Amino acid sequence: MGSPLEITAAPARDGLLLRTRRWMAGCPILVGAGIAWLLAMLAIALSVDLIAPYPYAQIDLRARLAPPAFLGGDLRHVLGTDELGRDVMSRLFYSIRMSLLVALLGTAIGAVIGTLLGFVAAHFRGWVDDAVMVMVDFQASMPFMIIALSVLAFFGNSLPLFIALMGLFGWERYARLVRGMTLSAGEHGYAVAVRQLGASPWRVYGRHILPNIASALIVNVTLNFPEHIILETGLSFLGLGVQPPLTSLGNMVGHGREYLQSAWWIAVFPGVAIVLTTLSMSLVGDWLRDRLDPTLR
Repeated sequence: MGSPLEITAAPARDGLLLRTRRWMAGCPILVGAGIAWLLAMLAIALSVDLIAPYPYAQIDLRARLAPPAFLGGDLRHVLGTDELGRDVMSRLFYSIRMSLLVALLGTAIGAVIGTLLGFVAAHFRGWVDDAVMVMVDFQASMPFMIIALSVLAFFGNSLPLFIALMGLFGWERYARLVRGMTLSAGEHGYAVAVRQLGASPWRVYGRHILPNIASALIVNVTLNFPEHIILETGLSFLGLGVQPPLTSLGNMVGHGREYLQSAWWIAVFPGVAIVLTTLSMSLVGDWLRDRLDPTLR
């Protein structure tokens, strides 16, 4: 006979599995394929040091521009090599990790900044609300790529600065969303009741309002994440993103564009990874929006 803890934990696990099966029951085939691709990218990013056949910066000039194995190349370089003899598969794996890391941190920073500013605007109202909304409108009206190019060209580039700059992309969407939903929550009884019981603003927003708007924030994150990948790719392609000796998907495409006719695999494989990752995240985001938004059910 099992212990009381085991007896209690078993129904909880069964209930979680049942809810997961019900949640995934209506998942379309394309969305399922997108989830599988994203899980594969995450697995590669977490285990790249174990599965990469070579260090991403290892040079072998004797094997430069070797074609992929399926085109008659050496099996030691399954996806071929670049102009310096570096293994394309190894660089692709490390590039996936770097691009996902930059996009994930950038998305998280933007979500935190936007959520906090949205709460501040909804809490103080008046001139504070007006000031936040002016910043939101200014951010939305400015082409962020031009701002990023100007900042990186003026201040130089480093990975922390690049990630911080990525975090400033898209925060206005979270601020506008959180402000509107917080004002709407203030009209419902639960927020007013908690305030009347003497709860602090941190408790009201963190323990009561935030959980009720979390589903909308999750959907916004999934839809904003692909844009961060595209932005990182574009800046790295122009040489203002991730800098050598580090590598990213945009960095690989940028270096491989000069060899499209003679060694297309240098740019095509990371390009395919970019397209499939952003497409998969967009599909999953649209599906989550349909599942989580009660107005669309």
